[in-house]
Amino acid sequence: MPNKITVAILGATGAVGQRFVQLLVDHPFFEVTALTASERSAGQRYKDACRWVIPGDPPPSISEMIVSPLEAKLAAKLVFSALPAKVAHEVEPRFAAAGYAVCSNASALRYEKDVPLVIPEVNPDHLTLIERQRKDRDWPGFIVTNPNCSTTGIAMVLKPLHDAFELKKAFITTMQAVSGAGYPGVPSLDILGNILPYIGGEEEKIERETRLLLGRVVDGERIEAEFVVSAQANRVPVTDGHTICLSLGFKESPSVEETIAVLSEFQGLKQVRELPSAPDHPLRVNIEPDRPQPRRDRDVGQGMTVSVGRVRPCLLLDLRMVLVVHNTLRGAAAGSILNAELLASEGYLG
Repeated sequence: MPNKITVAILGATGAVGQRFVQLLVDHPFFEVTALTASERSAGQRYKDACRWVIPGDPPPSISEMIVSPLEAKLAAKLVFSALPAKVAHEVEPRFAAAGYAVCSNASALRYEKDVPLVIPEVNPDHLTLIERQRKDRDWPGFIVTNPNCSTTGIAMVLKPLHDAFELKKAFITTMQAVSGAGYPGVPSLDILGNILPYIGGEEEKIERETRLLLGRVVDGERIEAEFVVSAQANRVPVTDGHTICLSLGFKESPSVEETIAVLSEFQGLKQVRELPSAPDHPLRVNIEPDRPQPRRDRDVGQGMTVSVGRVRPCLLLDLRMVLVVHNTLRGAAAGSILNAELLASEGYLG
């Protein structure tokens, strides 16, 4: 891309905001020109306002930038939102109304009927909702969201299976890393040597977002997929990488061999595979009996590949399997950046 697209990061000092900073430095499509944070941080240099909590150091080119207030007056065309949901619900529409393209990691607007919820390998056609969004809201800009970190891995595995065999039922159990709770996250005395069998709102997000992602857009209307999803979410003492167990029932019950073949061959559209953040293989099938594991498999494809294994018959439904998804990369900042790359390649960013 000869002229890089100028971008801002909303909520740049938080853990997800820091991932955006890390991933956008030297990006071939984008150039970071503005950072925002709370009133407490505005006016400070980024390195002074931010307590860096991810591996490595803040990029030198970003460290000296002055943090701006959270106002729609930024020298950027595209903004990445790492805001908390309550703040995002108020702020993101203001940016879209002011003409910015917004790629949001927040859950605030995912369920609005005219806001695309997108994983590029799964449902890139849902970007057509942007036209309705702009028309109905009279916005020169727009908002596109990426899903919950667990849902991302689930939907990527279910997409090729639903297309091939028509999913009817999914029973899902998550074992979610502590980094999914942000920073400082879960108190150590609550999680060390323990499992927390409740993550507020998580099960509802998984159940609804999975049906939205694998649904259709018809004449500007988003229609959810009709299969049933039942989810149980747990927080476990793992730093990064969500592990998820699936039990699946289909209209046409596939064999284990057929299932592995479909998963292994899944690629997504050619234009998505050519994007800078897209992995060579969106799914990797493990044949070892004890894989995937978060520590060993979360970083495959620079954290953008979902690893799946233990594909075997299920005594209650048809099939069961285990997957691992990197929750702060594919399931958060890097997933949102991949959405923005798709928007740029499809001409939505001018």
